[in-house]
Amino acid sequence: MGAELHQVQIINDQHVEGPICFISRKIKPTEARYGASQMECLCLVWALERLNYFLEGCAFEVITDCTTVESLLNIKTPNRHKLRWQIAIQEYRGNMTIVQKDRNIHKIADGLSRWPLPNNIDNPDYVQEEAFPQIPIEGISVTDLNTTFFEEIRNSYTQDNNCSILFQLLSKDCKENSLIHSLDEIWKNSYDEGIFDLLDGIIYHRTKHTCVMRVVDRSLINLVLKECHDSPFSGHLSEDRTREKVKPCIWWPMWQKDVTEY
Repeated sequence: MGAELHQVQIINDQHVEGPICFISRKIKPTEARYGASQMECLCLVWALERLNYFLEGCAFEVITDCTTVESLLNIKTPNRHKLRWQIAIQEYRGNMTIVQKDRNIHKIADGLSRWPLPNNIDNPDYVQEEAFPQIPIEGISVTDLNTTFFEEIRNSYTQDNNCSILFQLLSKDCKENSLIHSLDEIWKNSYDEGIFDLLDGIIYHRTKHTCVMRVVDRSLINLVLKECHDSPFSGHLSEDRTREKVKPCIWWPMWQKDVTEY
């Protein structure tokens, strides 16, 4: 069932009627057994309840194509349904006028009870839609990061023997065997496999799918763990989800164990 609220306004010294709102709802299973006249009366009562904040204190007309609705307020011997509906709309008596219009004149009700026609050439109100070409748009977002954190990473390499040697090897075009052999065995093997890279003075640890910063300073490691777990923006995540946040950003030996212990 559905209803439409209209208002008449004076525009350029002419009375112009325009819609205010449209309402509708699905019929309940028990209501599906109602006859046509009962359904029309039910729709009126429901519409008045829904539109009460528009209608309260105002004089208005109810336009319908059902004669039963027109006589709802004045039925002498109503059944239990209509009696209940009479009581429900008593507050509008004096302000409400029910007007009956034939179906061929009252086209709004006829339109509200039907699905809209598709917008194609078979529709008498067909409007050709303008076709717009699809234009792909690529957006690029650039954000400047705090350089202090990166400076601390670079400075921390001087405090670690392996990182200091690795920094020298990656900075030079000519690789010195003496420097390579001075690395610890695990570092030497990783260097030989080409896992390490140097970019903007920061050592990166490369794997099959990631390339993350190499950190050795314990205070920086603790800062990363704090930001990935304790920060309000991180949400105090579980061990697995904290590990997932650390993994694409920073790498250090035994990092998974440190995340678990933290």
